[in-house]
Amino acid sequence: MDGRAVVVGVGESPYYKRGGATESEFQLACIAIRNAVEDAGLQMSDVDGFASYMDRNEPVRLSNALGAGDLAFTGQTFGGGGNGSGAAVILADMAISAGYAECVVVFRSLAQGQFGRYGQAARKRRAGGSSAFTTPYGMLSPAQICAMQTTRYMHEHGVTQESLAEVALASFAHAQRNPRAIRYGTPLTREQYHDSRWISRPFHVYDCCPENDGAAAIVVTSAERAKDCAKEPVAIVAAAQGLGHRDGGAAFTEIDFPTAHYAHVARQLWDRSGVTPTDIPVAQFYENFTGPVLMAIAEMGFCPPEGLNEFVADRAIQWKGRLPINTSGGNLGEAYIHGFGNVVEAVRQIRGESTCQVDGAELSLSVSGPGYAPGSAVLFGKV
Repeated sequence: MDGRAVVVGVGESPYYKRGGATESEFQLACIAIRNAVEDAGLQMSDVDGFASYMDRNEPVRLSNALGAGDLAFTGQTFGGGGNGSGAAVILADMAISAGYAECVVVFRSLAQGQFGRYGQAARKRRAGGSSAFTTPYGMLSPAQICAMQTTRYMHEHGVTQESLAEVALASFAHAQRNPRAIRYGTPLTREQYHDSRWISRPFHVYDCCPENDGAAAIVVTSAERAKDCAKEPVAIVAAAQGLGHRDGGAAFTEIDFPTAHYAHVARQLWDRSGVTPTDIPVAQFYENFTGPVLMAIAEMGFCPPEGLNEFVADRAIQWKGRLPINTSGGNLGEAYIHGFGNVVEAVRQIRGESTCQVDGAELSLSVSGPGYAPGSAVLFGKV
């Protein structure tokens, strides 16, 4: 990451509740990509690369449907969830910095009303691989897996249910300012949070992200070419992907269990960027569930685990607080597009275009998919 690659465009499709999309998943991808390219002031014929993670919409089809130029680069990341959103941005940065491509679109499209639901328990007649350690014993869904991690973490470090509530309340509060958000117009109170039904303790229904249909995209190009684009570019200051030894091991066999798998990513990111967590004014933390957000806040170095209750208390992670997080509403409030909406929002903060804009934000962090490995994170900033 040496400043050669910058973000010059962002875009989304409309966001829908699961099953509400009037377009196919492929069409949603096309809409988001087209909007991002238009936002950059470019033409689709300028695009010569695509990068994503866990996406079904192949570059061959996208290129033909959208009228992209000759493709010079395509890539997807390893990993089984939203932990790949930052890694996909890294792929684009590497392609631009190394000269393999000139204009790469990074995107994610997701229509859970048309395909499988990530939050639903898997229906298998035979459990193999890592699921052999969980499925026979009733651990069937991501909510249950993250609930067990979170419960142990809360026990070991004294984290309270109120701290989980603060994450949900922040996302919902920010969504009320964002007309794109699925939760726009439906505020959440602390009482509603605590009175809501349990999904898998310690997670209430509001601790769990919804299932949505939609797509989001960014355009990455060179700093030199960005001079001709429509808006001020946003720098990719630093990024990191990886995992420590035995992170993500089956049946919670990690050496550091319970972990969000982000200590290794944090060390890389801060070393490469030359800044520290105290320099970060705003951050987007992928929240499929509230518990891993708290774990990631600690592992990224914002506070020790025993200090989490104090760090997030009294709306400190809401707009105008100590560290505003998920300022578009995040996965919980804006839309669950496998976390790529958080990348778009991190860029918008640097542009000054957020609906919960942090004044003078010159650095903006996006942390992808805590709780799953390998993790990834991207730090954006002013050019």
